[in-house]
Amino acid sequence: MKTIFALVALAGVALAASPHARADNRVFIIASQSDGYGIDECLASGAQCGVSAARSYCQAREFTEAAAFHRVDPLEITGSLPQGVPARCEGSACGSYIAITCSR
Repeated sequence: MKTIFALVALAGVALAASPHARADNRVFIIASQSDGYGIDECLASGAQCGVSAARSYCQAREFTEAAAFHRVDPLEITGSLPQGVPARCEGSACGSYIAITCSR
């Protein structure tokens, strides 16, 4: 009986120590604003050139790293759309948004 209790306790400690058990992720939705530097396109396409920008964005918000980043359709965003974006938009009227997933 002590052996079973010890194995259960050890499994609980192993799960608590697992990085996946303590993972803290948050998705930030930001408007893509073309500034002439091309960073918005790097982030929107998920290209390697956006890694540093996404990591810096996350670190500025006290996260360790950027787990993912990509373009997101405004209609996929739950909640209210930003002011000035029609409820049903098409083409450039929709604007462009980027989702950055940050993790600790």
